[in-house]
Amino acid sequence: MIKKIAFIVFALSSVAIGLYPIIYLFIDANFGLLSSKPEALLNNSLWNFTFYTHIYFGGLALGIGWIQFNHEFRYKNLRLHKIIGKVYTVAVLLSGFSSLYIACFATGGIIAIFGFTCLGIIWLVSTIAGYLSIKKGNIVKHQEFMIFSYAACFAAVTLRIWLPSLTVLFQDFIIAYKIVAWLCWVPNIVVAAIIVRRLQSKNV
Repeated sequence: MIKKIAFIVFALSSVAIGLYPIIYLFIDANFGLLSSKPEALLNNSLWNFTFYTHIYFGGLALGIGWIQFNHEFRYKNLRLHKIIGKVYTVAVLLSGFSSLYIACFATGGIIAIFGFTCLGIIWLVSTIAGYLSIKKGNIVKHQEFMIFSYAACFAAVTLRIWLPSLTVLFQDFIIAYKIVAWLCWVPNIVVAAIIVRRLQSKNV
């Protein structure tokens, strides 16, 4: 029962934050984090292109990726599982490579830049490794890498959990953002490593 509730919360939060970028289509774009960006950056065409590529395709990856962790669905709908997997992979590539560019302009300076760059690299590498593994027919490695991939993807959710709390705690958005640039994904990767280790022990 607890596992079912946890999965429901996991799924709902993934879908909710996955849909979040749609807000930019209906209201003034310069809200939230964008309100802290300099005018010159907001008027930069390349930055805008990569920013919106990142949030829209990242939202797509987040919004559909959780489905792949439903065992019953996966085994009963293998063809659909493959289609979703391909869409997820393409979305990650577009969002991930875009993130490496916009990370260079992260609010908070070098600490935040390095944190988000590491996240982008881990997201891309684990996803590509997962895709290559299944192309080689290695289902176990594919599952392990994709667990890490979605853990990195889920940083979009954990960031929005941590950031308001840290901002209230420190009464300083910049300090909170520097911390969240790491806190939004490092614990996720640790949890992913624990899950993978447990799966490996079961397969021994």
